[in-house]
Amino acid sequence: MKHFIRFESKELGQELIDLARAYKATPRLDLAKGQGKRVGCIFLNPSLRTRVSTQIAAQNLGMEPIVLNMDKEGWALEMKEGAIMNKGTVEHIKDAAGVLGSYFDILAIRAFPSLTNRDEDVNDFIFGQFVKYCGKPVVSLESAIRHPLQSLADQITMKEYSDGKKKPKVVLTWGPHIKAIPHAVANSFSEWTLGMGYDLTITHPEGYELDEVFTKGATLEYNQSKALEDADFVYVKNWSSFNDYGKILSTDPSWMLTEKHLKKAKNAKVMHCLPVRRNLELSDEILDGSRSLVQKQAENRIYAAQAVLSSILG
Repeated sequence: MKHFIRFESKELGQELIDLARAYKATPRLDLAKGQGKRVGCIFLNPSLRTRVSTQIAAQNLGMEPIVLNMDKEGWALEMKEGAIMNKGTVEHIKDAAGVLGSYFDILAIRAFPSLTNRDEDVNDFIFGQFVKYCGKPVVSLESAIRHPLQSLADQITMKEYSDGKKKPKVVLTWGPHIKAIPHAVANSFSEWTLGMGYDLTITHPEGYELDEVFTKGATLEYNQSKALEDADFVYVKNWSSFNDYGKILSTDPSWMLTEKHLKKAKNAKVMHCLPVRRNLELSDEILDGSRSLVQKQAENRIYAAQAVLSSILG
C-alpha cells in the first residue's frame, strides 16, 4: 500500500480491520518495525483524536512522530501553480512539500475544505498538492472530501459490536449544527460502509444530499423516523449542503437524536466521530447511555492508524 487516502477494496479493508484488531490485542506487537523511521504529522487544521492517536500508533511501531501545526507554526503556503508570490503567502507548496518529503519516511496530512469553491474541494486540491510534490507515502488525516482513518476505526467498531450479524442495518443520520460542516466524515463513512458490503440508509432533510460518488447504492430516506426503524447502528453527523455548496439549509432541532427517536430500534448502537455539540447534534442521554460507542470509536482510532502505518512500512 503506497498511500492511504481513500477506500480501495473490500479485501484491503478487511486486511486493515484484522490487523488493527490484532494490534488492539497486542499494541506493541511490531515495536521494531518502525525503528529508525519518522512520520511527519502535518496539520493545516485543528485536531485532537487524529493527532494523538496517530502519534501513539507510530510509537507503538517504534516510529518517531513529529507534529507540525502548519496553520500556526509554518509559513503561509502558496498552492497555485505559476503564482506570482507578491501577496500574503511566503512559501510555495512545491518547496515545502519537497523539504518535508526529504525529512520523513511517511507524511500524514490534514487539510480541510474551503466550503466555498466546490470544484477545488471535490478535486481535493490542497491535499493533492502535498501528494504531488512530497515524493513519499501519504496518509490522510482528513482531506476536503474524505476522512479514511476515521472510517476505518468506524468499521472496526461495527465489527466488534455486530453480535454476529453479517449485514446489520446501518443508518447515517444528519444532525443539526450552528456551523457549516464539511462532508468528509459522512462521505467516507458511506464509501467504507457500502464498500465493506453493508446495507446503508442515509436520512437527512431535503437539500442535504451528499455527492453520489460516495452514496451510490445507499437507500435515501427523508423520513428520519422511518429510516431509524430496526437500526443496529446509527451514525450521527452534521454536514452542510453539497448542491447549494457549503450552505446551512436547516437547523431543525427535531433531528437531534434522542431516546425517543429510537423507540423502534431498541438494540441500536449510536456512533459519532467527535467532537460533538451536546444537546444539539446528540442528547446527553444518548452520549452518556449504554447505546453510545463514541468512546470505543475514539480508542479504535489508535489501532486504525497503526494498521495503516504498518501496512505502508510493509
